[in-house]
Amino acid sequence: MRTPLLLLFAATLPLVTLSCENVDTNPLDHPDQGEVPATAPAVPLGEVAEIFSILPIGPEQLREVSDAVSASVANGYDEEYTMADLFTVPGAGVGDDRLETKAALRTYSRPLRDLLSECIRDRFATRGDDGTSADKYLELLTGSDLQVYWPYSDSWNGEEAPVITFDPEDGSSNNIGYKVSTDANGKRTVTKMVVTEDYAKQHPVWVINRNDDASYTSLELLRRQDPDWGSSGGNVVVKSSDSGDESKTLVLKSFKAYRNYDCWLRGGSEFFVKCGSIENFTAKNDAEMRQYSPSITDFMIEVRRNMVGISLPFNAVLVTDWTPQLEKCLFMITEDDGGAQTGWTASAVVKYNSKAYGIEITIPFNALDDIVWRGTLSSKYLQKKNVHGRFGDVEVLFDVLD
Repeated sequence: MRTPLLLLFAATLPLVTLSCENVDTNPLDHPDQGEVPATAPAVPLGEVAEIFSILPIGPEQLREVSDAVSASVANGYDEEYTMADLFTVPGAGVGDDRLETKAALRTYSRPLRDLLSECIRDRFATRGDDGTSADKYLELLTGSDLQVYWPYSDSWNGEEAPVITFDPEDGSSNNIGYKVSTDANGKRTVTKMVVTEDYAKQHPVWVINRNDDASYTSLELLRRQDPDWGSSGGNVVVKSSDSGDESKTLVLKSFKAYRNYDCWLRGGSEFFVKCGSIENFTAKNDAEMRQYSPSITDFMIEVRRNMVGISLPFNAVLVTDWTPQLEKCLFMITEDDGGAQTGWTASAVVKYNSKAYGIEITIPFNALDDIVWRGTLSSKYLQKKNVHGRFGDVEVLFDVLD
């Protein structure tokens, strides 16, 4: 369990005045907690949610977060807005830094970072801090793995303010949230409520949780960087092969997940599709066989909460040059949960001189990952057009292109 650096509200407070300048309980001033240590390993998620709940969030800040999560989705990631982007490039989505985008051109007169900075500095100032502790805390937030996650953001009506909650990191399917309301006199208050996924489907909810996919390259980024991956739902561009007219290209046409692997407060599912093979294999003797080395295709497919049960078109190339001598490839699907890197070692089968030989391939994955499916795919199984396969809780449509 993480030790809180700060404590914003007493657990017994049923109602808190929504004002960063006038709150009965000082959210950043609890002497018994001591000074915020500069080397603190993490900021508690609940603490950040409470900070967000007292910010005077208005239409512009709502648009900023909407811009960011929409950009993340367009780049092949979940509906997320990292603290790093929030403080350095307001409105930027995950992956924007690896593309030539207009994220840096998005401007906001009062971005969220300004509200956060002002609130945190005001709270520290009430106890006579010279700004040093506030700076350290803001640096801690900026460098953290925290983010704003907005599930079902595409159903937002463009006006309703969000309930703020956080991932309790214990697998719970619901949690306490903070709901803002405004009375006839313009007085804004925040009250506690229980937030469930059903509520989040109908109303905007911002979840403070931890980012676990920004370091990966999504399939969408791969295809933008290299047209050979194919465009989503469109044609696959295949380079001319050196192996002759008999070479085929194995393509993952669509992907459907039948369930989520984590609770909704943690986000959607990051599936990794991995394929090990011997590309362009045309060996005719032992000497030529030793010239070949295995290749591994490995990419991430993000399945958001509202995409479960829906067939998603991808047209991603798994094996570029599948020659008649390649009899089997390795195929693996995992759902990312982190942990130390390990590997699955098995044999891809090739044929030459009328004999079949296994060539060992080690496909890496993380020790805590959920293994959705792993095994071999044969050329006989894949030789027909549009082959559907059910692999655990995932359904894949393959195609073989001439």
